[in-house]
Amino acid sequence: MKTTIDCIPCLVRQSIEAARFISDDENFQKKLIENIMQIIAKPDFTKSPPAMAQVIHKEIRKISGIADPYKTVKDKFNELARSILEELRDRISSSPQPLHTAVKLAVAGNIIDSGVRSELSESDVKKSIENVFSEPVKGDINEFCRQVEQAEKILYLADNAGEIFFDRLLLEKLHHPGLTVAVRGYPVLNDATMDDAVSAGIDQINTIISNGSDAPGTILEDCSEEFIDHFKNADLIISKGQGNYETLSNVKKNIYFLFKVKCPLTADHAGLPLGSNAVLQSTHFTVKV
Repeated sequence: MKTTIDCIPCLVRQSIEAARFISDDENFQKKLIENIMQIIAKPDFTKSPPAMAQVIHKEIRKISGIADPYKTVKDKFNELARSILEELRDRISSSPQPLHTAVKLAVAGNIIDSGVRSELSESDVKKSIENVFSEPVKGDINEFCRQVEQAEKILYLADNAGEIFFDRLLLEKLHHPGLTVAVRGYPVLNDATMDDAVSAGIDQINTIISNGSDAPGTILEDCSEEFIDHFKNADLIISKGQGNYETLSNVKKNIYFLFKVKCPLTADHAGLPLGSNAVLQSTHFTVKV
């Protein structure tokens, strides 16, 4: 996906929210926004939205001197997810189709996305969980499960903090010895890094690697050599979240995108209604250039 003029308001909103996370000083907030607006005023429409966001959030960290402006938000949702982990695990184990339930919960967890909405409440998260069971999932979960079973090497691309606890539940059910989990290399928005993955106990289930990048998506040319080796050698990529969809939807690879459709542009690109719960294989839809 490429950035369009409709992405600009979202980038401005993210910048304002980050300024307020960092400081209550109105003069600092204004200075930061003035600097960011100079970048936004000259957008590169050949790049994906996460590539544009990467530039903006790098500048925010540079100006503020704060390495992880969203750490408080990340910690909040990690703790929320941790507090309901056993409840969700029980729901999976009591389900007639435990793996299907774990897949749906992993998608539901993608609601925790500060790039789209920072003011998220506990009730919003719980509503997302209930909705994923009452609404149809767009895609074939049976085929997803079949391909996981057949794959020798799987690369699982994590997305957000908080959400990564939902990923843990799915990883427990997949129980795949050839699966590696990749997280962001550096803090950006509320995306999960190595610390978040370890906090969720992912290291107790699968190997974790960093992708070496600070983009809120997976920009292959910006990722580490280690990550690229895993990406190339994987039989199956499991890609969580909109940012990963926006950066990988044109890549010719066997990728399953698991995410909630939270943006009208993404909805149009994927050919799905806004708000959909998606389990989409890369070859199952026509990508718009």
